[in-house]
Amino acid sequence: MRIFRFVLVCLLGIITPLFAHSQQYLYPLSIPPALSANFGELRSNHFHSGLDFKTQQVTNKPIVAIEDGYVSRISVSPGGYGLALYIDHPSTGHTSVYAHLNSFSDTIARWVIEKQYELENFQVNLYPSEGTLPVKRGDQIALSGNTGSSGGPHLHFEIRDTHTQEPLDALEFLPKISDTRKPDLRGIAFYPVTGKGVVNGSQEPLRLTIGSDGAGNPSGLGQTINAWGQLGVGVKAYDRMDGQSNIYGVKHVRLFVDDELIFSSTINRFSFADTRMLNSFTDFEEWRNNRSFYMKSFVEPGNRLPLYETKNRGYIDISEERPYLFKYELEDHSGNRLTYRFTVNGQEQAIPLEPPCKQWMAWKFPNAYMEPGFTLRIPDGNLYDDICFTHSATENRKYYSNLHQVNDCPVPLHGQGEMWIGLHTDTLLEKRNYGVVQINKNGSESWMGGEYARGGIRLSISELGGRYAVAADTVPPTITPVESGNWVNQRRIRIRLRDDKSGIASFRGEINGRFVLFTHDSKSTLYTYRFDDSRLTKGEQQEFLFTATDGAGNRSEYRFSFTY
Repeated sequence: MRIFRFVLVCLLGIITPLFAHSQQYLYPLSIPPALSANFGELRSNHFHSGLDFKTQQVTNKPIVAIEDGYVSRISVSPGGYGLALYIDHPSTGHTSVYAHLNSFSDTIARWVIEKQYELENFQVNLYPSEGTLPVKRGDQIALSGNTGSSGGPHLHFEIRDTHTQEPLDALEFLPKISDTRKPDLRGIAFYPVTGKGVVNGSQEPLRLTIGSDGAGNPSGLGQTINAWGQLGVGVKAYDRMDGQSNIYGVKHVRLFVDDELIFSSTINRFSFADTRMLNSFTDFEEWRNNRSFYMKSFVEPGNRLPLYETKNRGYIDISEERPYLFKYELEDHSGNRLTYRFTVNGQEQAIPLEPPCKQWMAWKFPNAYMEPGFTLRIPDGNLYDDICFTHSATENRKYYSNLHQVNDCPVPLHGQGEMWIGLHTDTLLEKRNYGVVQINKNGSESWMGGEYARGGIRLSISELGGRYAVAADTVPPTITPVESGNWVNQRRIRIRLRDDKSGIASFRGEINGRFVLFTHDSKSTLYTYRFDDSRLTKGEQQEFLFTATDGAGNRSEYRFSFTY
């Protein structure tokens, strides 16, 4: 009997995780599933962490819980995920996430509003206890929307490992979506290693756009490639799905040289702490300059993503004068595969010596650069590879500092570096009004802010390659009432709030000295309060006050009296 129990326990230990992995959840929407984005898709500074379900170009489609569980987190924000729900499913060890919602179900919405009033803030991150908001499989929990940093109506949906909060490819746990289309290859890139390799007589990256024939198959490289020494390669590619015009991320990338597997990557899960390493997974300079994603088929030394299997980290040694046969395999979640072959000719040619460098920065060590009027500190773990750092400063009387070019090409940082820019003119009494701006290629400015320190402005930056200077913002936000004469009849107050430089940092609405809840979405300048009779005394004069502060500390207020 004891032996039987032991065997049963062992079998359950094997079967349970297998069941959890094969668990088939409900779709979160009742309409036919159609994706506008898939898991692991390449985005600015991050991998896409979920699936984007189309909602037929409208909002307010019912959203249901995919399995029994309880609401473990609720996020309300004007940007990011907007209105979002997180549901823990203890039976499977997963958490499902539903983002960009238009509204919560009544029970959840009432609970959230109470908390918003308790905290006196529209933007909240709430963590209900397990017994507070239980849900059953198929329960309606929300309506779909377009809130937060959303480019159109859709549902952003995730499945995460509850213990680690790492996002997983949700397609592995949902009913199959029909897909027979293979990935689409758009480009091949060659990256000679500086001082160690050369391609067609140059050490500069060579990026080739690949066209297609009448049947949609990728064409050839379009030119002969002669290489010598050490190089890496990359590929620009997307996935396709039946019945959709969207492009998606490629799940599996494999590179063979002379039929030997040199590199493979598979995007099934990742850590949010590592998601910025997308900037090493891809050709960051090409992305920053041309908004084009080439996926590198080699792994830089500071790249810790657990997505790879490689030989020699994916770098290839061309050391014989002969044809080298390259082959890419691109495969999607459904097993549709594209194979692309090309040839690199091994041809001995002179490899230029690595040019001298005045300021070398090593990926594995902390780095610092200092000169009068400018300092930069980069903690260890922020560079993916060694770089030759450059800096130049030019006088510019438009700003309160010199104009600083911080490196001559784009370089991503995994976390942040600390930059300090000294002022050549320090005339403002209110030091919070100073802030660093980035000067873009077209001459426009992006406010970055910072804090006053030692006669200059100190701030964090997340990449190198930009132009910066210190500017000022002394103009407070503009508060404009919208149809104030109709507020009572419409049972709502609407305010239009703008700030043209440092942006809105905080806002607050009050009636008779008490907080009232204004809602807001980052895509709009409108802020709305809907009258709540449980919190207002009818039949008397109401004193309304709205205040707003921008990122430079400038404050505005608007007052209005009305009878309700």
